[in-house]
Amino acid sequence: MIGKGILKGMAVTAHNFVGSYFDKERLITVQYPEERNPLPENYRNFPFLVYDGKDPNAGLRCVACKICEKECPPQCIYIIKSEDKKPDYMGKPQFYPKVFDIDISVCMSCQICVEVCPFEAIKMDKEFELSRRERFDALLMRKDDLAKSNDYYRRISPTDAAEVDAKLTAAAEAAAKKKAAAPAAAKPATPATSSTSGRPAPSGASS
Repeated sequence: MIGKGILKGMAVTAHNFVGSYFDKERLITVQYPEERNPLPENYRNFPFLVYDGKDPNAGLRCVACKICEKECPPQCIYIIKSEDKKPDYMGKPQFYPKVFDIDISVCMSCQICVEVCPFEAIKMDKEFELSRRERFDALLMRKDDLAKSNDYYRRISPTDAAEVDAKLTAAAEAAAKKKAAAPAAAKPATPATSSTSGRPAPSGASS
């Protein structure tokens, strides 16, 4: 029959059209910004810097190694490394970024900076409402704008954050064990002494 396929297609369209008025899950229009669809966990927008603890300066994981700056395809990351070291949230002296800027007007959200970071210091954010009236300086995110707590990262990406936390905890425990074993390995062995004279027993002496 000519036009049978068209009739079937129109029937499906009519079914979805009528059903969208009664089934809320089938509604395709959201009254934004009053209503918002939940973002999937793997959604990503622009990068941010993770810090541990409550102080974003002391807890910043970034040590200004500049790997992300070198690997960034659009070259939107700009870093100046500090000349001194300061204690991090665990008390270990570390270099830190004196300047860390990301131009989000150039960033293409490729996530390469996240993949190459060896310190789990930079992650992808889900915030997308970043429109500005100005075109240039207002879209340049400074270090203070980029720094967000690990608790925030756990909220937006619980699965990935749990894996990162487990990885960092395991690395910290391994480093602690290695540090504890180092003094024992460096301690010289006490030479054996003779029971009669109190002097070291000769190596070739027989019992």
